[in-house]
Amino acid sequence: MADPADVEPETPPHEEVAEAPPAPLLELRDGLPEVVDTDAGLAEACAALTAATGPVAIDAERASGYRYSNRAYLIQLRREGAGTWLIDPIPMSSLAPLQEALEGAEWILHAATQDLPCLREVGLTPTGLFDTELAGRLLGYPRVGLATLVETILGQRMRKEHSAADWSTRPLPTPWLEYAALDVEVLLELREHMIGELEEAGKAEWARQEFEHLLGFEPAVRHEAWRRTSGVHRLRGRRALGAARALWEARDEIAAERDVTPGRILPDSAIVVAATAMPTDRRALLSTQGFHGRGASRYAASWVEALQRVRAMSEDELPTRAPRGDGPPHPRTWADRDPVADRRFKAAREAMLNLAEAHHLPVENLLTPDFLRRLMWAPPATREPAALAEAVRGQLAAYGARPWQAEVVTGALVGAILGAEQE
Repeated sequence: MADPADVEPETPPHEEVAEAPPAPLLELRDGLPEVVDTDAGLAEACAALTAATGPVAIDAERASGYRYSNRAYLIQLRREGAGTWLIDPIPMSSLAPLQEALEGAEWILHAATQDLPCLREVGLTPTGLFDTELAGRLLGYPRVGLATLVETILGQRMRKEHSAADWSTRPLPTPWLEYAALDVEVLLELREHMIGELEEAGKAEWARQEFEHLLGFEPAVRHEAWRRTSGVHRLRGRRALGAARALWEARDEIAAERDVTPGRILPDSAIVVAATAMPTDRRALLSTQGFHGRGASRYAASWVEALQRVRAMSEDELPTRAPRGDGPPHPRTWADRDPVADRRFKAAREAMLNLAEAHHLPVENLLTPDFLRRLMWAPPATREPAALAEAVRGQLAAYGARPWQAEVVTGALVGAILGAEQE
């Protein structure tokens, strides 16, 4: 029987438990700045940022879902002593003065991998950075969106209603600009709190290595990107796959030329139904059930031409079902192909889950899953424990693992390799 002192008191009948009041809404401390869209205005912004000190909060707004390109349509910056600046990069002759003004300053970004490519495209590259999303992952926060972290750590609520807006719109509406300015309003304060938490958790060096690694981030080049077409797995036969590829490539060419996101010209579902039906002319194509989209009729000649090319292809010119990769086979096949490798992988995966839980961080941040698969499929040849540990660290480093990751996981991975063969 439970001790009466340990029993939670019951809520009296008909008495409602009061809900906690919502966190106060984040507001702009200095008001909404004017958008800088001239070289003269940029010079003024650069002078203010250069005269200020400390790290720089920076963010960029793109038009994902509307435009083919990943370009930045608005850049927001905030620095202690300089306030917030909103810069429109589109009419600028060059942002080189801004890069010079930021030289040597630490950048604070949230989800840096999303913004670094578009900032680099306009000539902005950091020499040091702090990523609040990545810091949140290392600290074990279950949700690491900016609004959630701000509410959890700083106790303030952010508006997020314009996150999916078309930022190529001109002029930009005032509510959108307020939303954009708020994104950098709290990054300086958030960084200070998170630095303290990382130090307390013994993860400051982990974060330093992760942020340094991010400086060299390059988006992955997608080979055979057409295979990511939603629903393409339902197609049967190489000719249908070839039709999907041809339609995807035709759509991509049109989208790039018009700078419109491909799905707004022709949805993936339309590509799949056309590749399945293989209509022979415009009328048959447009009457195919499910073939729709803003560009379905307008670019019908391009779609028909693509399908005609596929019909004329030999079997050898058509794509195969599974693309060839440079990595190991899918782990679900390992038990039949290499039982020892299968045991290695399962033991290592369980060890990674346990380590991630012990260190309070997502398992994918402890070690990239692809690194684990590659190592367990083709581990070093030696089985002398010390030499094996050294070889494992070297192999992980060659894949791109950071030193802190290798330090944490090497012992467990060596144990998985040796244990699998002892069985």
